[in-house]
Amino acid sequence: MLHPTAIIHPQAQLHPSVSVGPYAVIEGAAVIGEGCTISAHAIITGHVVIGKNNIIGYGAIIGGEPQDFAFKSEVKSRVVIGDGNRIREYVTIHRGTTEGSETVVGDGCFLMAGAHLAHNVRLGNHVILANNALLAGHVHVGQRVFIGGGSVFHQFVRVGDYAICQGLSGFGKDVPPYVLAADKNGVAGLNVVGLRRNGFTTVQRAEIKRAFDLLYRAGKNTTQALAASQDEEWTNVGRTFWDFIAGAKKRGLCDLLATRRGGGVESEE
Repeated sequence: MLHPTAIIHPQAQLHPSVSVGPYAVIEGAAVIGEGCTISAHAIITGHVVIGKNNIIGYGAIIGGEPQDFAFKSEVKSRVVIGDGNRIREYVTIHRGTTEGSETVVGDGCFLMAGAHLAHNVRLGNHVILANNALLAGHVHVGQRVFIGGGSVFHQFVRVGDYAICQGLSGFGKDVPPYVLAADKNGVAGLNVVGLRRNGFTTVQRAEIKRAFDLLYRAGKNTTQALAASQDEEWTNVGRTFWDFIAGAKKRGLCDLLATRRGGGVESEE
């Protein structure tokens, strides 16, 4: 159903099942897939491709120009959103900042009210951003990550798979996979509860803890820990961890929080 007060450009491509609420605005370059709901006062602007069964909340702005002094309005960049996402009220997602670039949201994500994705951000599948989480340009987030409310991320930061980031934290360094990150560029331990809930076995969790201890508790720097990891056997979960660590060249890695050493965060009890 298309509300009569909605403004929809005649060149916009909407599946017949799409619902558009009062006073929403959809511009001509938009492509919106089957089963989507565009709520009242939402704005879909610029080149935006939205997959199936997404909910765009009240007042959300998808595809706005990036907040980049070098950006030129004639640049053709876009936002690409997968399937089954919930994008709540007043979320803002800006399109890429250079020609042909993209800001990407995967499948099954939940972006709560007021969250912001700057230009060229990439979210994996099943990512949760709580209220007012702010991701700067080029931040890359892996699969099944939870980001707490009010957290902020510097540009080019990476967040690994299955990490959880505590609310009201700030990150200017990469957050490794599987960890619980907190405070300012801190790691408090492993996200054991999240790993259990996502079906990681006891053996897999033990391997992740072995990798974590080698990086953070063996008295080695990152280069030394990477070298030492080559002498050990790893399954896919361990290789995922070390591949991420090897790629932490631009921003560096979050540090282990000294005040939480030996805490119960990664306890199996």
